[in-house]
Amino acid sequence: MRQTDFDDRGSQVRWTEAPGAEPARVYVHGLGAASAVYHAHVAARGELAGRRSLFVDLPGHGISDRPADFGYTLEDHADALAAALDAAGVRGAELVGHSMGGSVAIVLAHRRPELVARLVLTEANLDPDPPATAGSSRIAAYGEEDFVAEGHRRTLDRVGPVWAATMRLADPRALHRSAVGLLRGSRPTMRRILEGLSVDRVYLQGALSGDLGGRAALEAAGVRVVTVPGAGHNVMFDAPDAFAAAVAG
Repeated sequence: MRQTDFDDRGSQVRWTEAPGAEPARVYVHGLGAASAVYHAHVAARGELAGRRSLFVDLPGHGISDRPADFGYTLEDHADALAAALDAAGVRGAELVGHSMGGSVAIVLAHRRPELVARLVLTEANLDPDPPATAGSSRIAAYGEEDFVAEGHRRTLDRVGPVWAATMRLADPRALHRSAVGLLRGSRPTMRRILEGLSVDRVYLQGALSGDLGGRAALEAAGVRVVTVPGAGHNVMFDAPDAFAAAVAG
């Protein structure tokens, strides 16, 4: 396990790493998740093995620190991820981001373009104000103190065993602020940033999640959109063959 500071108070962002050839692949988890849990089983497959692979847990999640005075906005998470990549000596990486992690990867590519050469995004949040039924919206619907006191427990009971298994490792306050940050989005929006990037970009959409809004505009901007049959939001679990093929390019 490796770690480095991500704020001026010594809070640590942590990651595990498998050695291999450059450029590195950097896996970034979604809201209430952990990178190795969601991606290590795919990174070890034959078509992806042999590449340097980093599994970074964002602040407030997994094995990283969870300071109470941190903002947990998309920009905050992107800066913490950049600190990890700087400490690891990574440049020109392939970022593989799921859900909120995909949004963070987009913001990082905008803020620190030298760190990112390719994006593989799995159902990344592209727009602020997601539907009220979205997991982030349901978390952000609580006030912060209400979520910490009661909403976190209720959410763990509601989301089911797969998401709850990693969500219970996330700090409740960090989880709520991260959800609020997703609702707020970035400026420019994640969608506008993604459309304007010049790096190779792949967007994976699970067929069970429905059509991707704005797909034609994304494709016109050079984003390769892949709909994965039989998969929902967690494409890496539902269709690992298709997921690995997309990451391998």
